[in-house]
Amino acid sequence: MGYTLISATPSPYARKVRILLAEKGVPFTLQTEVPWESTTETPKYNPLEKLPVLIPDDGKPVYESHYILEWIEAKHPDPPMLPKDIDDRLFAKQVEVVADGICDALVLCFFEKQRGPGKESEPWKARQMRKVEGGLQALATWVDQSSSGKFLIGDSLTLADVAAGSVLGYMAVRWPDHPWMNKHPQLKKYWEGLDARESFASTRPSPQNIKDQIV
Repeated sequence: MGYTLISATPSPYARKVRILLAEKGVPFTLQTEVPWESTTETPKYNPLEKLPVLIPDDGKPVYESHYILEWIEAKHPDPPMLPKDIDDRLFAKQVEVVADGICDALVLCFFEKQRGPGKESEPWKARQMRKVEGGLQALATWVDQSSSGKFLIGDSLTLADVAAGSVLGYMAVRWPDHPWMNKHPQLKKYWEGLDARESFASTRPSPQNIKDQIV
C-alpha cells in the first residue's frame, strides 16, 4: 500500500516530513488537504484536527510533525538524521523546538491578519513577532557558531537543518517582506545552501487559498 502523507500545501511542518522521507528514500503519496475548511477529513485521522498526518502501511495514523519525524527515524534509521553524540542529539532537538516555535508564532499572526482591518489585535501580533525575532536570532547565532556554516551540527544534514530550513522557506513564501535576510546574511546563505539541496528544492512550499472563514 505504501505511506500516505496528508498535508496542507505551504505547511512547514509537513515539509519537514517530506524532506526527511526524501532524504531516506522512503516512497510516499502526498494528499493535499485544507484543514480549516468545512469539508476537511482531517478529524478522521487526527483528533487534534491538525496536519500533517502520516498514514503508514498498517493504516494507523501518525500525527504531530515532531513525533512523525521521530517515528520515521526509528522505523527508517538509515541514513541517520540525528547525531550519535548525546549533546549534539539534544541540541538538534533544541533547534527543532525553536524552529517550530517560530512556525507557531507566524501561523498565529497569519490567522490574526485574516480578521481584517480594525479587528486585529496589534499587541497580540507584536507578541508573536517578538517570538519570531528571538527565534531567528537564535538560529543566526547557531549558524555563526557552526563549524561549516552549511549545517548546524558537524558536516552532514540533521533534523536540526530540516527544521530550520523548513521554517525559513515558509517565511520566504508567507512573509516575503520580512527583513530577516538583510538582518542575518549568514543565516540567509545557510538557508540558500539547504534550499538548493534536492530534498528541499523538490518540496518548496506554495501558498494555499483558504475559502472558509477561520477566525
